[in-house]
Amino acid sequence: MKKVTLVIMAAGIGSRYGKGIKQLAPVGPNGEIIMDYSIYDAMEAGFNKVVFVIRKNLEKDFKEIIGKRIEKIVEVGYAYQELEDIPEQFRDKLDGRTKPWGTGQAILCCKNVVHEPFLVINADDYYGKEAYRLAYSELVKPHRGTDISMVGFRLKNTLSQNGTVTRGVCKVDDSHMLQEIEETYEIEGRGGYAVAVKDGREFRLDLESPVSMNMWGLQPEFFHILENGFEEFLRNVKKEEVKAEYLLPRIIGQLLKEGQAQVKVLRSHDQWFGVTYQEDKAAVIESIQDLVEKGIYPESLY
Repeated sequence: MKKVTLVIMAAGIGSRYGKGIKQLAPVGPNGEIIMDYSIYDAMEAGFNKVVFVIRKNLEKDFKEIIGKRIEKIVEVGYAYQELEDIPEQFRDKLDGRTKPWGTGQAILCCKNVVHEPFLVINADDYYGKEAYRLAYSELVKPHRGTDISMVGFRLKNTLSQNGTVTRGVCKVDDSHMLQEIEETYEIEGRGGYAVAVKDGREFRLDLESPVSMNMWGLQPEFFHILENGFEEFLRNVKKEEVKAEYLLPRIIGQLLKEGQAQVKVLRSHDQWFGVTYQEDKAAVIESIQDLVEKGIYPESLY
């Protein structure tokens, strides 16, 4: 059986969520966290290895809450994302920074642990079963190293009832190939449409617009692209830009512009949900319970 890995980015602690580590918040009837459902769905789809990207200071709690349990049912690896993990010649860029360098660095940390096709997800996002089936089916096909896939969700299925959200709104051609990602801020639903803000002005968005939720299908050759790009990013970032981030959507968007990669968009119809805000947790618990009652998940996952 071909090895295909699920990479879960769990190094960040969400500032908008409030106190506590949101990725480890229980939401299931037996204390399951969102990652439990992600891993369950991924394994059901065919994934047979899981790599967690965490920070060293989370390691003890992380392994106690989920790592040791998952190690019993699937191959598990760990990668560690740290602020200081940058080439020596850029150490002066650390002054004033308190957080690591974003999702691009998070995936780059996996280069010595992942040697097979892999799917990237956020730890605190629930994506639904269809997304993993689509992603796995695409990843097991023959690919060039620069071929990328992305699971796209309908905007209306990704909104929060408790505040605005930021989404990568995608332009997709008739062949399901990604043309452009536009990072779009302060999106909220308004009945039959959504609104966002740009340059201080509101504008409308179609609720059916495909959006990126950081669910990327990648080949191991992508690490070489990330490594070269990270050095270029660090070379250009100014010392005072202490919040600058090396982000996957921007990296892939730039590759698209330069014609260095092509991205196939896999359209999921499932409802996404996550815990962006503290108030989201109750809705997530209710949604999980509903899925259990419908028989989509067993009462106890493992």
